[in-house]
Amino acid sequence: MAERYLMTPLLARGALFSPFKRPHPDAHVPTTRLVLPDVRIDLDRLARYERICGFATGADALPVTYPHVLGFPLAMRIMASRSFPLPLLGLVHTSIEITQRRALAAGEAYELGVRVAGLEPHRRGTQACVVTEARVDGELVWESRSVYLARHRTNGESEESGKSEETASPVPRESDGGASLPVRAEWRLGGDVGRRYGAASGDRNPIHLHALTARLFGFPRTIAHGMWTVARCLAEQGPQDAVRLRADFKAPVLLPGTVTYAADGPAFELRGTDTGRLHLTGGLQPMR
Repeated sequence: MAERYLMTPLLARGALFSPFKRPHPDAHVPTTRLVLPDVRIDLDRLARYERICGFATGADALPVTYPHVLGFPLAMRIMASRSFPLPLLGLVHTSIEITQRRALAAGEAYELGVRVAGLEPHRRGTQACVVTEARVDGELVWESRSVYLARHRTNGESEESGKSEETASPVPRESDGGASLPVRAEWRLGGDVGRRYGAASGDRNPIHLHALTARLFGFPRTIAHGMWTVARCLAEQGPQDAVRLRADFKAPVLLPGTVTYAADGPAFELRGTDTGRLHLTGGLQPMR
């Protein structure tokens, strides 16, 4: 299982290497592809994940976002390594695109593979695309493309330079200046959401766990995991079969706090109830 990799030593190793890295879009990208064969679903852990994210428990089909949780320790092994060109400290998860080719059963065995697809310039620095794949009997059944941004001074490169994941996506999304979608629900989030999600997912980044450690990284309070916000919105959308998901992380959700979930068909967004600040935009597209 992916849990066999302890996250805390990976975070410590990534923090140790971070000050020595000089990110640049032309930096060498490791060709390493890590593979974890015969991954079996821990049903108790799955149930904990479903409860914290708002999914119904006991269903045979996995939530669309769950393979990301299973593959995340492999992604962390790559991003925390000496050869990964971007510093782990300060790395920002800016978007994720998931392609699920069919519903995934909790009783199946999966082979997980993770690699870095490449680097691209961004107007605020350099971004890396980390690809996670899930296969059953050699067949690709699920794939995600997560984009992580390392902020640094640039020479004026445009965010649109080259072929970006954002412009390549066919899924419609709301922009920061776009009209809000119809409000469907309001959620009051406790200060322990980050700790509960971290326990269920294995992602125990200190910015999500305690106010003190969050302040060390420049946040006034603990912040929610971006992948929790995506999963919580997806839980409102209901079970999915073959589907493509796109989500963009716009601003962190401070904990405790209150957020507003809005949706119109397959498009959804999350905003601060009091501030109206846009935290997340996303959309689903059925695959024919």
